[in-house]
Amino acid sequence: MKIPLIAALLFTASLTQAASLDDAVAAYDEGKLKAAAKGFTAAAKRGEALGQFNLAMMNLRRELPNASDAKAWQLLELAAAQKYALAENALGEMVEQGRHGPLDKAAACGWFERAAEHGNGDGALAIATCFYLGRGRAQDMAQAHRWYLDAAKAGDVGAQYLVASMFETGLGVAADARLARYWFDAAAKNGDVAAKAKVKALDDAS
Repeated sequence: MKIPLIAALLFTASLTQAASLDDAVAAYDEGKLKAAAKGFTAAAKRGEALGQFNLAMMNLRRELPNASDAKAWQLLELAAAQKYALAENALGEMVEQGRHGPLDKAAACGWFERAAEHGNGDGALAIATCFYLGRGRAQDMAQAHRWYLDAAKAGDVGAQYLVASMFETGLGVAADARLARYWFDAAAKNGDVAAKAKVKALDDAS
């Protein structure tokens, strides 16, 4: 089947854009900040969320001339409008760190929750903590467990230990010794010494 010319041109253009962004990432990894900034800026102007996010990070890290938190925020908002979870989580962190006006815990949790809903493990951990501590959200152990579980599945060892403890004690979820051991074991395999001791204690008690 012949590919229509317009489709072929669009396909070629998309490959070129991907390659140029990859080149920018490679330049950044090599410490070539000017080349990286040029590539990220071009990608951001094309509306690519990854380019917008990376350029925002360079602003936050003060790796650009005239870098500012305000520029970073604008770029992150553009990426977040495309449901780019890393950008949503970064916006929450900026609010939480007081890098976008006065600290607003509820607003920070809102960004973390959006990031978590779009699959970001760090966002899941952060919104879980909002619910667990009642900070920026009403305290809700069921919601805390829900999001800690997502963070645990994403590989966060602290979340794995907390989920195991919640399954063990029935905090925010029905107690389940089997799942408690499963998550303690997962945390232990990720290097948590206390979790390793918990697995041994549970095995000795069974």
